[in-house]
Amino acid sequence: MDGSEKLAVTETVYRYATGVDRRDWALYRSLFADTVTIDFSSYGPDLPPRQMSADEWVAGVVPLFTGLAATQHSMTNPLVTIDNDIAAITMYVRAHHVFDAADPTSSYTIGGYYENALARVDGRWLLTDVRLTVTWREGDPGIMELARAEGTRRLAG
Repeated sequence: MDGSEKLAVTETVYRYATGVDRRDWALYRSLFADTVTIDFSSYGPDLPPRQMSADEWVAGVVPLFTGLAATQHSMTNPLVTIDNDIAAITMYVRAHHVFDAADPTSSYTIGGYYENALARVDGRWLLTDVRLTVTWREGDPGIMELARAEGTRRLAG
């Protein structure tokens, strides 16, 4: 196997970050298989691992990120393994979230890593499992619930 397949897997995860940060929900949705297992349990106990439709996952993410002024998800150090049409990737993440761009104290940053699984479907690598392990936190985690409430309000219009 040449490096192009590993690069394609890595770029799927990079696009995951780009979709969220640019609020490009069509791009973000396009990166998932129709059914996905999401495990953000290390982020908080109210987020147990669960399997759901990708549409349900994206719909749940939209209000939170709509309520934030800005985010930046930096993904680094990809380690990829591929076995036929199944891939695994571990990648470090630093996710910075800003609620109010005019208030430098209204931010929350987490660091850790993703361990994701992907399947090759019609020649494209799609996420089937996303597991976040948070190893450190900085800032005000309370902005996340404020952002979800604000995003829900904005979307209700």
